[in-house]
Amino acid sequence: MSTNRGVAYLGDGNVEIQSIDFPKLSMGTRQCHHGVILKTVATNICGSDQHMVRGRTTAESGLILGHEITGEIIEKGRDVEFLEVGDVVSVPFNIACGRCQNCKEGKTGICLNVNPARPGAAYGYVDMGGWIGGQAEYVMIPYADFNLLKFPDKDQAMSKIKDLALLSDIFPTGFHGAYTAGVGPGSTVYIAGAGPVGLASAASAQLLGAACVIVGDFFPERLAQARSFGCETVDLTKDASLGDQIESILGIPEVDAAVDCVGFEARGHGADSSVEKPATVLNSIMEVTRAGGSLGIPGLYVTGDPGGVDENAKIGMLGIRIGLGWAKSHNFTTGQCPVMRYHRNLMQAILYDKIQIAKATNVTVISLDDAPKGYKDFDKGAAKKFVIDTHALITN
Repeated sequence: MSTNRGVAYLGDGNVEIQSIDFPKLSMGTRQCHHGVILKTVATNICGSDQHMVRGRTTAESGLILGHEITGEIIEKGRDVEFLEVGDVVSVPFNIACGRCQNCKEGKTGICLNVNPARPGAAYGYVDMGGWIGGQAEYVMIPYADFNLLKFPDKDQAMSKIKDLALLSDIFPTGFHGAYTAGVGPGSTVYIAGAGPVGLASAASAQLLGAACVIVGDFFPERLAQARSFGCETVDLTKDASLGDQIESILGIPEVDAAVDCVGFEARGHGADSSVEKPATVLNSIMEVTRAGGSLGIPGLYVTGDPGGVDENAKIGMLGIRIGLGWAKSHNFTTGQCPVMRYHRNLMQAILYDKIQIAKATNVTVISLDDAPKGYKDFDKGAAKKFVIDTHALITN
């Protein structure tokens, strides 16, 4: 058990499987007695990973990717009290110490002690503390008692592993977007983006009781996937305005709540649908959300974008029409989803068959060796959520 392989980012558009060190219970030169080593059961390709692989961040070549991790504990540090070897657990993508002010306030996405450069850390992600990613056969997880969600029954967990694998990021993130947008029974909701997070947010809006969920995207296959579980859709390549398309569904050109599941690589609408316009989604959701409504913004926005459309965009300064949001008294929620705020309840929703999140997001299981192809297919707009089965443990 001394070998390990992982998905390495090697520059713009290039990832490959490399042999990497087997993890140790250490953090730099310090022993990590509060950590565990996991045998990875499932680790997913995320849209956030794609931003790096496209060369749209300051990520350095050689980074081992992967922040969506589910695994089985094979070794634990002496200070881990409430978890045992053999437990199958979900790993929140946020790394949190459990001790700082923000962690104690439940703001685990911006822990103050796990990244010397800025608040907040994640596995295998640029500017997020230098932690080794989990798209690998084995990975070390710190602060295990605080961070990890143990599944109650191993056999039950494995029978639902394609759903439970989404608890590490996209299901809580999508739910966070809908919840912070104020979605509740009877709400009308617009979800920008039909990628995996957008589909997870749409399914979450339904779980929260929304009357009508409308999803917008450019790719026909992704829109068809949204319709497959009861969403209405709008085609953003059409010349009709977003408001007009929403009016054709609801009878009015506005919704109660909106969620941005696209982020900083947004494109224009209609004739501009092939042109990158990074403020498009933020401005459009302000336009179509009613006065007094809320906007959930789990879509990623960065402070450093080498491929930005102009000098302002390269530092995260976008042409957002904030005056419109102010005039309409909108409430905005941004930043990383604090996964631990939601993951236990969402696990229960899965285990008690209240939601089929793997079906909604079209989970597609691939091998570790097929991960580079998965990245290429995802980048082309595939209507799939790729889950990497590193040890051939997932059955269809």
